[in-house]
Amino acid sequence: MSSRKSRSRQSGGSRINDDQILDLVTKLQQLLPGTRNRRSEKVSAAKALQETCNYIKSLHREVDDLSERLSELLETTDTAQAAIIRNLLTQ
Repeated sequence: MSSRKSRSRQSGGSRINDDQILDLVTKLQQLLPGTRNRRSEKVSAAKALQETCNYIKSLHREVDDLSERLSELLETTDTAQAAIIRNLLTQ
């Protein structure tokens, strides 16, 4: 018995088929910048997932960098302005 079959039985029979996987991978690719223009190019699901992971990692790095820059900015800004910025960020 393949692992795919055993997983579908474990999940109560709600098995996703290959066409659905292909459709989901295609939709995922369309969400990634730089891959929207490659619609006609066939990319494996594994490559699409790797590109997605890389993109998410880059977004995490960007958020970390922006958070650090914001913290530095708030440290150099006067107290009243920093309080306004903090208030806006928590809304």
